[in-house]
Amino acid sequence: MEKVAKHPVQTTEKTLRLVEALKNNGSCGITELADRLKMGKSAVHNHLATLEQHGYVVSEDGNYRLGLKFLDIGGYTRSQMDLYETAESEVKQLAMETGERANLLTEEHGMGIYLYRANGNQAVDLDTYTGVRTYLHTSALGKAILATMPEERTEAILDRHGLPATTPGCVTDRNELYDELETIREDGFAVDDEERMEGLRCIAMPITSTEGNSLGAISISAPSSRMKGTRFHETIPELLSGAVNVIELNLNYS
Repeated sequence: MEKVAKHPVQTTEKTLRLVEALKNNGSCGITELADRLKMGKSAVHNHLATLEQHGYVVSEDGNYRLGLKFLDIGGYTRSQMDLYETAESEVKQLAMETGERANLLTEEHGMGIYLYRANGNQAVDLDTYTGVRTYLHTSALGKAILATMPEERTEAILDRHGLPATTPGCVTDRNELYDELETIREDGFAVDDEERMEGLRCIAMPITSTEGNSLGAISISAPSSRMKGTRFHETIPELLSGAVNVIELNLNYS
């Protein structure tokens, strides 16, 4: 599944490593970045100066941080996706009807990427934001997507990313995950029972094309104290099912 460049450009790779380092560590100076990445200070300075010239980093008091031009690129990329354009209003409606957090996720390079989230009037503040990447097996959203994929693609994703644990309840056994994916296919929805974050439960449903190909998933997440009983097992799944129906009709037939 993973494509490896036959002739990678080392200069580009160094630039991307600097961008990732600034994303992971925040504002940094040239010496710190050079030490972290085992690069020469002059090379780090030249890369950063070029990025700054084009608006991708900002220099402040001798340190560098990522610039908002990345937001411009990310926003443009998302706006070109039919899935986002079609699902946004339905995700907003779910958040308003439930009062909770509603989410839209898609898959790229074997990872889940949050395309959109909407907060109802009772929504809890979580660590997710638009664009954040997550392992597919750690959330109801990701498992809903995995359940619609061909087995060989699921195998390739697990071979590449593994099954790291994010909480004590997270599934880390491949056979256990496969059993759960089969249950998701039978039930039509996926459940995250405090697997991604302790104290939080989530229900998700996949969005597919007319051919059955995975396009993404939507979910409702809320504190475990509010996600139980009839609301957890019937009300939320019914709301998600209605939203998915509208999204799929608009995506596949409009």
